[in-house]
Amino acid sequence: MIFSKPYATREALEQTVAHHAWLKEHAGPLRLPSIVTVHWDHIDFVLVEGRHALVADAPAVATDLGCAHAAAWKSDLHRAILTAAHPLAGGRKLSDFVAPRIAALRRHRDAGLISAQQVSDVQSPLAINRATPVAFYKDTNPRNVLITAEGPVMVDFDSLTLAPFGYDLAKLLVTLAMTYGPLPPEIFTTYLARYNEPLMVAGLPPVLIDQFRAHAEMHHLLTLPYLGKGGYRYPWPGVRPLLEDLK
Repeated sequence: MIFSKPYATREALEQTVAHHAWLKEHAGPLRLPSIVTVHWDHIDFVLVEGRHALVADAPAVATDLGCAHAAAWKSDLHRAILTAAHPLAGGRKLSDFVAPRIAALRRHRDAGLISAQQVSDVQSPLAINRATPVAFYKDTNPRNVLITAEGPVMVDFDSLTLAPFGYDLAKLLVTLAMTYGPLPPEIFTTYLARYNEPLMVAGLPPVLIDQFRAHAEMHHLLTLPYLGKGGYRYPWPGVRPLLEDLK
């Protein structure tokens, strides 16, 4: 059985094919749906039988993300910097981390969704040190993870970008809370520890809780337009854990 996904442009389709190939080569621990056929305006994938991720699935997803990010860094991204696009095969590129997010924040500000002060408050995570280790971001929200008998399968890699370590895990936990309501504070620290384990095995520094919180606040501002859509029922300010509860 197959799942056919249409694309508005040929460019978008070819970018997805390039992202899929790069993940298969460099982020081996991630399970992805196989591509069956690439057509002019749609891709046929092997249909994955599974359900969307729940809070209880986050430990397994956190471990898979940590393993995949460490593998991609070792295989390819140790040469990348967060402020520059990273080359892929065939002349394509992984978008840098900073430019798309600054552009999105400015759009949200101009649309009146966020204030200039909120944009200013998240500028420090975007003031990237060139020595910052580089992972990737594939929008790991609960609907982009299918839970199967063999483990989590990641779907939707249309908008793959570079990102700091921990950024994609923050997206998972922020969107789980926005979908299902407040999470116990210990979940954030416990699942971050699960993510950090394969990083430290690879000789990478662990993501600290303050870094993780900064990533979460960035996701809050970028996800605001989707509140009330796609299952996001709870605003992040109402479900974020208190700083003193994150030990």
